[in-house]
Amino acid sequence: MASSTNKRVLVVRFEKEPLTGFVNPGSLFTDGFMDVLSTGGSLTQVSTAETKAVCFVKDLPTNEVWKPNRFFTVRPKMEGLWLRLKFRDEDAMDGVAPNNLLLLEPGGFQVIPPDPAFLNQRIYVPRQALMETQVLGVIGSPLTKGAKAAGAKKQATLPGQIGLFD
Repeated sequence: MASSTNKRVLVVRFEKEPLTGFVNPGSLFTDGFMDVLSTGGSLTQVSTAETKAVCFVKDLPTNEVWKPNRFFTVRPKMEGLWLRLKFRDEDAMDGVAPNNLLLLEPGGFQVIPPDPAFLNQRIYVPRQALMETQVLGVIGSPLTKGAKAAGAKKQATLPGQIGLFD
């Protein structure tokens, strides 16, 4: 666990207090457990079953650690799959996941949260923590980019317009 790839995290658990520390993101929940190294130097094993979310944070939190019911107020600007995640405890949140099947992890979802100004940069949610996952939209689809380009070409050839860049 002493590699240089350790990241600061806040582990939100269902029935216990949140846990802060450092984890190796390459070994999240191997064999159903994750090792969290606290700032005090103690090593804690956290099981997948008790974990609601693993928040990769800019700084270790000091006051507010988890905001329930976090949603996008407008359509997200970043490319990817706009997801709504509903947890076992009836809490829910939105996030944007990569639109690449090779990046989907078998044990859970890694999303970018709707409030980047808050502590969380990325959130990993184990599949066991979820009741339901909905895809609300595909942002930046290659299909829509091609349609927009074709529409732009049609506008350039309207009758009565001068073709400046033909």
